[in-house]
Amino acid sequence: MITGVQPKILVNIDENGEMHVDPTQAELMGLVESKYNWKLVREHDGLTKQSRDILWLEWNEEGRFKAKHYDIAVGRSLIMSPFNEMFTWQTTEVTAIIASTPNSDYIKFETRNSTYELFRLYDAPTGNPV
Repeated sequence: MITGVQPKILVNIDENGEMHVDPTQAELMGLVESKYNWKLVREHDGLTKQSRDILWLEWNEEGRFKAKHYDIAVGRSLIMSPFNEMFTWQTTEVTAIIASTPNSDYIKFETRNSTYELFRLYDAPTGNPV
């Protein structure tokens, strides 16, 4: 990029005169995702969130980020991609793991304030439906 030049962002204006980032550009910038590999469902109200990838975050004693992990454990929070300030969803810390398949295609867990079911929709390496 040339110093002092602002990057260009493609936008569209809808029928209401509202400006939106072009969908292709938004995906390239990591603002949205078009393919979902994971689905999270909150038990008490059916709220559903989907994302391409997930991480489990570990917190220190002061409640600050300590480490990221690829597997669930009590005390970790689930975060759904994209992994930037536009993340899809983040849970509070896991308090109990109720059920899980051996390959983690399905996990039912409790957090401090909700119960969730997490489903793998596609096999991440191949992209084939599970």
